[in-house]
Amino acid sequence: MSRVTLLQWQMLAAVVDHGGFARAADAVHKSPSTLNHAVHKLEEQLGVALLEPVGRQVQLTEAGALLLRRARQLLESAESLEDVAGRLAEGLEAEVVLAVDQIFPPDALARALEIFSAAYPHVRVQLHETVLNGGTEMLYDGRADLVVSGLAAQGFLGEPIVTVNFIAVAHPDHPLHQLQRPLDLRDLERHRQLVVRDSALRQSMDAGWLKAEQRWTVSHLATSLDMLERGLGFAWMPETLIHAALEADRLRPLPLVAGGRRESPMQLIYRDRDRAGPATRVLAETLLDTVNDTCNRDDDSTTSNE
Repeated sequence: MSRVTLLQWQMLAAVVDHGGFARAADAVHKSPSTLNHAVHKLEEQLGVALLEPVGRQVQLTEAGALLLRRARQLLESAESLEDVAGRLAEGLEAEVVLAVDQIFPPDALARALEIFSAAYPHVRVQLHETVLNGGTEMLYDGRADLVVSGLAAQGFLGEPIVTVNFIAVAHPDHPLHQLQRPLDLRDLERHRQLVVRDSALRQSMDAGWLKAEQRWTVSHLATSLDMLERGLGFAWMPETLIHAALEADRLRPLPLVAGGRRESPMQLIYRDRDRAGPATRVLAETLLDTVNDTCNRDDDSTTSNE
């Protein structure tokens, strides 16, 4: 067990930061003699000289500078620990579980988590990237505190957060583009469609499949995007996710006579709004704020899941 206390290190730091015992005493509301005694006791316990006189002031010895630098880390950790304990005592959650459908604008999600982390650095976040019924299933099972989904959850009230725009796309060299005419459903059915697998463990669905002769089912939108850029199929993709590929002509919208664009309104849903802790509420508000800022900046372009 260490014989040295954090208070002793705090007193030494005060003497160094304020340039002497008298000024430090005024700052920490202790008498100069109390500070002097604490520092001398600290030196005695450590067996190392920490301060040396320079004129009318004192400065750290080489050993003192090294030890105080380490001690400041301890002091910061102790303050952080007390802050966490205080927040927990006030009802702050230790962890927030967030389930977000993969079609949600990624820039808005990243920005929201960045802002939340700055405000609550000690609250853990479990992020689940879901597809279709995956998020609502977590809600029903009580496994998520917040869910962002394009599907309604029976028995829960959600609030609109964003509408995601989907575009039917394929590689410029894909056979569908080589037809060089407006396309209909019969054209699509002759080619491979890429769809994203419902992440629900129960009651999964095949939303968006056109009964094409070939279908490849993947687990993540990023995989679907990679296959699209390799010319391996066509798919409806969130506009925010494929913006760069469209700009670089790695993908092109399919010239469909109808249905080339789709909209998917998304909702933010609390597992239990009344019992939600402060961190959960702040994360929800941050998601709403950042998606508005991001989508307004991008001319309200957004996404859907197929």
